[in-house]
Amino acid sequence: MSTTTLARPSQRAPGSAVLPRAIQGTLDDLGTPLNEVTFVVVDLETTGGSAHGDHITEFGAVKVRGGEVLGEFQSLVNPRVPIPPVISALTGITNAMVASAPRIESVLPSFLEFAGDAVLVAHNARFDISFLKAAAAATSTPWPGATVLDTVLLARALVTRDEAPNHKLSSLARVFHSDVAPDHRALHDAQATVDVLHGLIARVGGLGVTTLEELATYSARVPPARRRKRYLADDLPSAPGVYQFKDGNGRVLYVGTSVDIRTRVRSYFTASEQRRRMSEMVRIAESVTPIVCATALEAQVRELRLIAEHKPPYNRRSRHPEKAVWIKLTVEPFPRLSIVKQVRGDATTYVGPFPSRAAAEDAMAAVHDAVPLRRCHQRLSVTRFTAACALAEMGRCGAPCTGAQTVDDYGALVRSAQEALVGDPSFVLSPLERRMQQLAGDERYEDAATLRDRLAALVRGLTRSQRLAPLATTAEIVAARRSPLGGWELICVRFGRLAGSTRSPRGADPMPYVEALSASAEVVAPAPAPAPAALPEECEKILRWLEEPGVRLVSVDGVWSCPVGGASRFGDHLAAVPPERFEGS
Repeated sequence: MSTTTLARPSQRAPGSAVLPRAIQGTLDDLGTPLNEVTFVVVDLETTGGSAHGDHITEFGAVKVRGGEVLGEFQSLVNPRVPIPPVISALTGITNAMVASAPRIESVLPSFLEFAGDAVLVAHNARFDISFLKAAAAATSTPWPGATVLDTVLLARALVTRDEAPNHKLSSLARVFHSDVAPDHRALHDAQATVDVLHGLIARVGGLGVTTLEELATYSARVPPARRRKRYLADDLPSAPGVYQFKDGNGRVLYVGTSVDIRTRVRSYFTASEQRRRMSEMVRIAESVTPIVCATALEAQVRELRLIAEHKPPYNRRSRHPEKAVWIKLTVEPFPRLSIVKQVRGDATTYVGPFPSRAAAEDAMAAVHDAVPLRRCHQRLSVTRFTAACALAEMGRCGAPCTGAQTVDDYGALVRSAQEALVGDPSFVLSPLERRMQQLAGDERYEDAATLRDRLAALVRGLTRSQRLAPLATTAEIVAARRSPLGGWELICVRFGRLAGSTRSPRGADPMPYVEALSASAEVVAPAPAPAPAALPEECEKILRWLEEPGVRLVSVDGVWSCPVGGASRFGDHLAAVPPERFEGS
């Protein structure tokens, strides 16, 4: 059995087995080799150029796989309207020829049965597919939604003007020495398109395109220098995990995750990757380092940790977890709310973490709007008094600095604030919400919007804190869920940190794997409560995983629970308040 311990690679014991067996992905994940793809090359003749007003007069199709013709389909169609003379002159199909031909209601189902689940190919596919879809809609025939390739688009990327004056089928047929000359008859044109398709596939094969997915996204917009770097993915594993793009000096440029590392990295060298910064990153990159993971959650966690450690310039999210801050009640006779960067073991109340200082300031202002805690920063004495500040004169502070408020009187306010921060916040949130509604009713929209933003910041902060704190103080949770590949995904969480992850195979008893996971998982020391022993984002990803349907708790060492009357019940209500309600006309 194999278990992955979530320690840094340099901290692993020599000889310890930490890499799980590669998990075989689905065919879609790995990419479908072109020699295994069934193509149905189709061509239509019609009464005109509009799929909405014109009709199909002839089907021609060839089914091929691996360069071998598997079958052909050909049928005239009675369009039930006269064929214009100019069209008859072009195609050679006359009204007399189609008079006794079957109608589209019988030909289309026969063609779709012939095509099956194959990839549809056409020269100028937009034209042919639009007529097929229109015919399906007119006859109430379900459209299969097949993958479509257009040889015109491929030819524009692969055939230069030096080789052909244009990308018409007749010109390309000459370039690729087709045995059939296109003549505007459906089957002949489809046969010629087969030769063109095979010629184009041979060309992209020389550029390293070997799968259907790569062929479907191939484009001349990809610079040759970028496409040549496809070799960086050659030795990568087809397994789930994390990948790191690095420059020539070993600096990490970008970190990502995928269910199939090799296929995902190869996509960076195709037209499917259109982000400008990624194009720049690929130009600089000289190597890709993979880290195979046992589960998707492990991959997500490793990604977060690597981004936080290396701060890759081409990752936009999760690069600066150190910017997170907390709100705490200071430890003194007259406590106040303060914004701090870390939790200390000083046995007081903390709320957070907040993603930024601005969010924490909004949340703290919301508490101050409801509870008249002092806002001055100096440490107050219980025996030596000072002059009152402006807030006290405005009635927004009880003025403990002047002796007007005793430690016990002030302590009642502190206890109310504590209950709102760690338990039921309705004491704070409900009156503020009523005030927000009143301000809106009085058409004081800017004041209402300010209060709304403060409330939202407070609710988000309290909800996050009340969700993370129980997980952060639980010594160990072992949980499992069914793997889509069979067996079970198993995780071990200690004090909010993913300590280990593994999989049990299909049909195997998972309990030995659970025991091995618990025995070999990373030893995690608790952080000062209520902070988790991990990045807040990691803790949140773990929570979302644990809350997914089908997850089973195998064992819990500690108490993992959230307050019933917590802040989360206010979140949906505040989110439902439309912003325009607080905007003036």
